[in-house]
Amino acid sequence: MAKKRGQSQALETLAILEEIYPEAHCALYYRNPWELLVATILSAQCTDVRVNQVTRTLFRKFPDMEAFAAADLLDLEDAVRSTGFFRNKAKGIQGSAKVLLETHGGAVPQTLAELVVLPGVGRKTANVVLGNAFNIPAMVVDTHVGRVSRRLGWTTALTPEAVEQDLCALLPSEKWTMTSHILIFHGRSFCKAPTPLCSTCPLLSRCPRHGVTRSR
Repeated sequence: MAKKRGQSQALETLAILEEIYPEAHCALYYRNPWELLVATILSAQCTDVRVNQVTRTLFRKFPDMEAFAAADLLDLEDAVRSTGFFRNKAKGIQGSAKVLLETHGGAVPQTLAELVVLPGVGRKTANVVLGNAFNIPAMVVDTHVGRVSRRLGWTTALTPEAVEQDLCALLPSEKWTMTSHILIFHGRSFCKAPTPLCSTCPLLSRCPRHGVTRSR
């Protein structure tokens, strides 16, 4: 009974957030699954704004997967330098391009298991691609999602994978992808780190940090 009550309260809170952020979406620029994979690899420890600035030029210089695979690694490193950790990112992107061409016929796979074994790809990147490129339910957990979901009492987990498991158990699968976007938007707008804007937050009356959750 307590679990069902927790699910009901979470869905009520999510419904409020859906009204507040109807425009919530993946902020990365991409035209196909491969470009989203590249952009998401670049987004690690980098803002979406910076990544979009870089990929506008990057995707013109390397227009397809074959071009990334054949690129001079130093040229690729230089092209993504401003996103940070550029050597590892360039190596991962080129490695993924080569693996996909050699073992998947140049197609980005549509399963978590196949994606996470690609160079430079972890669960977060894989879930971004699944949810946004293929419309396959996937819960993306970044620092915003982890922080906001803990503050809302939706999880007590500290690791991204454990948070993902808790949120997937709490919410129906058709809500997973959009929930990630919504929590990211809310984390950037109000539930900031280290100091949230609680006094103006539209969820103040429902937040466990500020008393007992009330009905909508």
